[in-house]
Order: sequence, then structure tokens, then C-alpha cells
Amino acid sequence: MKINIQHSHVRSTDELDSLVEDRIMALQSKLVIEEATVRLEHRHETSPPFRVSVHLVTPGPDVFAEGCDHTMRAAVGKAMNGLEEQISSRVEKRLRRIKGNLQEPAGLRMGR
Repeated sequence: MKINIQHSHVRSTDELDSLVEDRIMALQSKLVIEEATVRLEHRHETSPPFRVSVHLVTPGPDVFAEGCDHTMRAAVGKAMNGLEEQISSRVEKRLRRIKGNLQEPAGLRMGR
């Protein structure tokens, strides 16, 4: 997996970059991630000033999430929570589809 972290008006620190990388690596157990692009922004003219956007390239539909807050750490948390919710809903949907395909047709259960 390739992780690309872009900084816009934010100084790159090992702590911040490690936080982002660790959270993305934790998602890999639930989803195959080929590439991750993360953009960390500090917008002086808006409130809340910190914005994080994440784009995960996967086999199948890509996953996008965004988070805004008054601290960079909180914005990262919101974006990653959004990714986790999307991935979990995909897994649940896939399991429901498999479970639905395994059930017997209604006509066979009644003995028709």
C-alpha cells in the first residue's frame, strides 16, 4: 500500500504523520487498500480551521471521507471515523447479501 500525505499550511510532524499512517494501516484488516491520499489543511479564513480529507483507492468503489475541527488531531479522528463507518457498512451489506443468497426459496420451504 502506498500512503501519500499532503500538507497545506500545516507543518509535517512525525507524530501527526504516524497517527494518520497507523489509523489507515488499521483499516487494512477490513479492506484491501491499494493507495491512500490524505490531505491535511489549515484554513486561516474558516472556522473550524483544520480540515482532513482522505481518499482510499480500493479494488471496487473508492472510499472518501472528510473531517473538520478546531484541532488537527480531532479533524483526523473525524475523517478516520467516517472511513471506518463506510467500511463497516460495506462489510455488513456484503454479509446480508451472502446470507440472503444462502436462504432457501420460499416455495421450497412450504413443500410445494
